[in-house]
Amino acid sequence: MTDLIDQWAGIAPGSKLDLLRAKRPQARASAQESYRLLLHPDQPGEFSLEDRHAVAAFVAGLHEEPETRAHYEALPGAGARLEAIRAAVAAGAAQGPYGAYPEGPLSAENLDGPEFAVPAEVAAALGAKLSRGLEHAHLLTFHPRDADPAALQRLLDAGWTPDSIVGLSQLVSFLAFQIRAVIGLRALAAA
Repeated sequence: MTDLIDQWAGIAPGSKLDLLRAKRPQARASAQESYRLLLHPDQPGEFSLEDRHAVAAFVAGLHEEPETRAHYEALPGAGARLEAIRAAVAAGAAQGPYGAYPEGPLSAENLDGPEFAVPAEVAAALGAKLSRGLEHAHLLTFHPRDADPAALQRLLDAGWTPDSIVGLSQLVSFLAFQIRAVIGLRALAAA
C-alpha cells in the first residue's frame, strides 16, 4: 500500500524528506498500519466501516487540508452521505483549540469557542448515532480540554458502546496526527 503521508506531502523516493522519514522506519510503518486498522479493519465491530469513513471525511473537512479531505470524502462510507457530511463540516467550521484548563498557570490560555451541534436536517440524513459521533469528533478536534464524562455519556445514550467510543476517539486522534504530519512535511519541503 502506498504510504499516504508520503503521497500527500509530495515526498519523492530518494528525496531529502524520504531519507529523513527512512530514519524512523517503525514510525512510518506504524502510521500506515494505523490507517489500515482504523479505516479498513478486517473486523470493524460495532463502529462500522461506513461510519468510520463518514467520521474521517468530517474530521478531514474540519482540518481544511484539501488532499486528505478529498481522500476521505472518496471512501465508500462517506460518498453516500457526502452532502450531509459537507453540511456538517460547514456548520462546524472553527479555529480552536477552545476550552478551559483547571485553575492554575495554564488557565491563562482558556478560550471560549462555539459548541457544535449537528444541524437537524443533517442529523435526519445521518441518523442520531452518527450525528452524536460527529459532535464528539468536533469536541475532540476543537475542544479537547472540555472532553469529560458527560460527553462520553452522550455517546452511550446515542447507542455507542465503550469499544466503539474508543475506536472513534482513536480515529479522531490519528487523523489529527496524520494531517498535521502532512502539513509539517510540506512545510519542511518548502523551506
